[in-house]
Amino acid sequence: MLTTVAVRGYRSLRDVVLPLGRLTVVTGPNGSGKSNLYRALRLLAATAREGAPAALAREGGLSSALWAGPESGGEGHGTRRKHPVRVELGIAGEDTGYSLSLGLPQPPFTDAIAQLFARDPEIKEERVWAGPILKTSTVLSERSGPLIRSRGRDGWTILSSEARTHESMLDAVVDPDRAPELVRTREELRSWRFYDHLRTDPEAPARTPRPGARTSALADDGGDLAAALATAMDLGRADAVDTAVHRAFPDSRIEVVSRDGMFELLLHQPGLLRPLHAAELSDGTLRFLMLTAALLTPRPPQLIVLNEPEQSMHRSLLTALARMLREAADQTQLVVVSHSPELVDELGRAGGTDTPTASDTSAVVTVELTKDAGETAVVGQDGPLDRPGWRWP
Repeated sequence: MLTTVAVRGYRSLRDVVLPLGRLTVVTGPNGSGKSNLYRALRLLAATAREGAPAALAREGGLSSALWAGPESGGEGHGTRRKHPVRVELGIAGEDTGYSLSLGLPQPPFTDAIAQLFARDPEIKEERVWAGPILKTSTVLSERSGPLIRSRGRDGWTILSSEARTHESMLDAVVDPDRAPELVRTREELRSWRFYDHLRTDPEAPARTPRPGARTSALADDGGDLAAALATAMDLGRADAVDTAVHRAFPDSRIEVVSRDGMFELLLHQPGLLRPLHAAELSDGTLRFLMLTAALLTPRPPQLIVLNEPEQSMHRSLLTALARMLREAADQTQLVVVSHSPELVDELGRAGGTDTPTASDTSAVVTVELTKDAGETAVVGQDGPLDRPGWRWP
């Protein structure tokens, strides 16, 4: 289980360290930095999937993602910097941790082709270490510029001296013998799933019959909803799906039908002479079924991150949603970003809020964000001793 996420220099997150539990709820007013935290986690996962430059390019390049305020935060501190301009991201659990440092490219650019990538960030440093807090003695693998090395029984071994500036060491080195921690970290980050663009509009793909095949993960937009639910039911989650649907819509059930390989979702409800097609479902109903497919996946990842899952839902659905989230947290770690006080209250009834430990993974951790002078802060973290333990390289 991940216990800590740290972000420094990214948008409004000048220097934030958050605790994580099996189920973490991030809340706060509009503009407090919740979406930036979601983006930071997504950027971290993208490093192991497609690379940080490609992910940041969609945000306008590194320069647009950098913290725009004074280096030490607050107001009236001037603009002169003592340290390099960087975006730094990190995670840690009881077993291992990983950190990434992204910086601006260094001119001069050798030719016109190189100039095309002048907005791409460069990976300056990376670390993978043993235990929850980085120490010099616990570093397992590290990257500084083009040099990647790993610590073994006989000391340090150079794995590569020509790593490209846009290339993470998680991709540059695939060596389960000399650097198994890199392989494991890469696969864990790649397994993370993010849901913030589930489409429920009239033209949403999930509302029409679509070609179906077994899938272990709901698509980002929810377009393969019928196939994802059918897969979950086929691979041992049928009772859990039925229970979730019944809690939200009493005495109702779903059915997936196939016509010439085209899968379609139907909802049977009491009092109706025929089932409702996906095209007829309300936005809230369709979103709940999408979240059911995402959370009851037959192959749970290390982490699922949900951004405002309560969108379009009536309050009557929030109790069922909260119960499903709490039960899903037994199979996978969850981070839920929410605007809904009702959903936060429902989730808080799972056992209170607490700082997670290795022996207590059932508590729901609630993190409230606020913003002061343009900077995101965590409510209750009034000093360094109030934050989870963390050390940057």
